[in-house]
Amino acid sequence: MTHTTQVPHRRPVPDRSGAAPAAQPPARRRPASQQWAAWAFLTPVTLYLVLFYAYPLYRNLDLSLRHYTVRSFVQGDAPFTGLQNYRTVFDDPTFAPALLHTVVFTAVCLAFQYAIGLALAVFFNQHFRLSATLRALFLVPWLLPLIVSASTWSWMLNSESGVVNAALHAVGIDPVNWLTSPSWSLTSVIIANIWIGVPFNLVVLHSGLQSIPHSLYEAAALDGANAWQRFWRITFPLLRPVSAITLLLGLVYTLKVFDIIWIMTKGGPAESSTTFATWSYQLGFGNLLPAFGPGAAVGNLLVVAALVFGLVYVRVQRKQALS
Repeated sequence: MTHTTQVPHRRPVPDRSGAAPAAQPPARRRPASQQWAAWAFLTPVTLYLVLFYAYPLYRNLDLSLRHYTVRSFVQGDAPFTGLQNYRTVFDDPTFAPALLHTVVFTAVCLAFQYAIGLALAVFFNQHFRLSATLRALFLVPWLLPLIVSASTWSWMLNSESGVVNAALHAVGIDPVNWLTSPSWSLTSVIIANIWIGVPFNLVVLHSGLQSIPHSLYEAAALDGANAWQRFWRITFPLLRPVSAITLLLGLVYTLKVFDIIWIMTKGGPAESSTTFATWSYQLGFGNLLPAFGPGAAVGNLLVVAALVFGLVYVRVQRKQALS
């Protein structure tokens, strides 16, 4: 006689509140039609990234590692030289001034664009009459083509017929050679770039101010906080995430500014306003015998700088999210 062992039925273990956990439904696989639809949506984005980002970066890296001439650029038989183009760039006497000009141009533009944009954003956040109209007018420099803006500033800062020197003469100040003096050329392109970049900071920071609850300002006013204390204790801390992305995008844009500098000064006089962006163009396209390799190497230095700051931003944001 055989004995059959019965396995007892396991009941679901209730949680602390006494309720039995709900039964988990079996995982369902997506139908093939949905998978094909997902790939169909991803394909255009993937092709765009490959054609307009990955391939140009690969070609630029390949240019910087080979000795390209006009003939080898067409035929594609340039010899591999390794890091020789980078050594040529580092040993070039233009490298140190161009690096200094790039750092000064980027830092000064970012500081003034952010400060002026933040001040205007706080001002327009008061919602007074015609605030929307005036805010829209401030967007004009951002909407104009860069060639138009740069040409306008070149005319305004002209040493002989510019309106800026005419205004200085009217108040008894000697005219300044804004575009033809090595002492003022970098300042001139910085002023023009600040004017162009302020609207972007205004729009982004004003959008960030809209997300701050007005009740916080009312509570601070009841506690006796003045306008500066409300700004420093409420507005500025709550705008840090928006400020971080604004400064990062401004940094990436300012590092690669070429149109304004080239139209206004062409990096001169005597390379007094040459940055990495204009130097890369001069090496690759500004001479009768173009140096494609060194020009690509300078461009890659800009890419690496932007990538480093982007990684720093991601790391800081991740730390803030975890804390």
